[in-house]
Amino acid sequence: MGFDILVDGYNVIKNNIMFQMVETKNLAEARNILIKQLKNRYRNTAYRVVVVFDGNDKKEQVLYEDHICIIFSRYGETADRVIARLAAEARQKGTGVRLYSDDGEVQHSVVEQGGSTHTTHQLTRALNAAPRDIAIRSQHRQAMRRAYGIDPAYKAEDDEEHPSRYRGKKKKGKSSRRHKPY
Repeated sequence: MGFDILVDGYNVIKNNIMFQMVETKNLAEARNILIKQLKNRYRNTAYRVVVVFDGNDKKEQVLYEDHICIIFSRYGETADRVIARLAAEARQKGTGVRLYSDDGEVQHSVVEQGGSTHTTHQLTRALNAAPRDIAIRSQHRQAMRRAYGIDPAYKAEDDEEHPSRYRGKKKKGKSSRRHKPY
């Protein structure tokens, strides 16, 4: 079963300080930054990502940028209503839905359709996070620096508060077997 990721666009912009700062100067630029970050985060995934904004045209506008679907609701219809409709359509197709919004009403309508809800903070944290493989490598390097005593910020008393996952592991010694050349 696949997943659709639904993003309540203006809700994310209004609830994140970085987007708020850009929005005060230029709302269109805040939208573009959000879409660019979504494209970067979900470019190598199989998820269908749909970001929905309130619009004011007579008809609903649907645009595609790479693999991101951008929907502007029509005049008189809210983005919340469009998201509820998309969640219902996904349920009929047997597709799961992950919603990113802090709006209680839209969260409730998605949960009624069997979807899961996440906060805008969770989305922005995911958008700004390092790729998983890089994060794992970084954690490993930090642990090794601590283990070998070459981390200048490391204090031994930190181990008492936060035990490391590498604690107790020993390095393998050389084998006692000797290989004779022929």
